[in-house]
Parts: sequence; C-alpha cells; structure tokens
Amino acid sequence: MQQKVHELSVATQGKGLFDITPAVTRWVSAQGLTTGLLTLFCRHTSASLLIQENADPDVRTDILAYFERLAPEDPRRYVHSIEGPDDMPAHLRVALTQVQLSIPLMGGRLALGTWQGIYLFEHRCHSQNRRIALHLLGD
Repeated sequence: MQQKVHELSVATQGKGLFDITPAVTRWVSAQGLTTGLLTLFCRHTSASLLIQENADPDVRTDILAYFERLAPEDPRRYVHSIEGPDDMPAHLRVALTQVQLSIPLMGGRLALGTWQGIYLFEHRCHSQNRRIALHLLGD
C-alpha cells in the first residue's frame, strides 16, 4: 500500500464552477497506482468541491443561478459581513455542498462516470487562489 499527496492550486476568476478534472487526472496518472482511493479536500470556507455533469455548460449555469436564489448577496439577511457582502452567502453555499470528495481508482483511472467532472465551486465574487489537497492511497 502506498500513499501519495499533492496540493493543487486553482486560480479562479470569481464565482463559478472550475473544471479541475484534467489537473487531477494528470497527477493521479503520474503516480503509477492501479487500485485505490483518491480524497480531495478544499482548504477553504468559501469554496467547495462538486462532481457534476461535464457535457452541457447549461448545467453549471443553472447550478450557479440556483445557489444565487438559495443564498443571495443581501447584507440585510446576515450578521457576518466583515469580509464583504459575498462572504456569508459563500459560507452558506459551502455548508450546502461539500469540501471533500472521495473517488475510487480502478485500473489506474478515476472511476468517474461518462459525464462526470470534478469542479471547484468558487462562491466569492473576486478572483481567488484556492488550494486543494489530494491524497491517494493504493497499490
């Protein structure tokens, strides 16, 4: 059994879903393992991780619109405002999604479905540099 770790840096351009699948799969492939489990962990409280459809960009558009309705940027709704009007809604959006994903490694490849991609979900309005910890355990 081997363990491999890596930190992926993702530059965002404000709110959106950023496809990190190519960077993650390149790193996993370079490790030379065939069977195992990859854990991804977002090291932030205002960005999250999703596995979502990667074929039709309208899915991402609809997800963003849904979360805008669910946790709007309305300073009258929140007490926490120290980091700006987009911060508390970002925390709520993270609470409704997740900061950790686990994906099996089978035959040297991530066991993602045909239309699945791995996304960093940026919840803040301005560009950020996000860090994702990757931990691969396997043979």
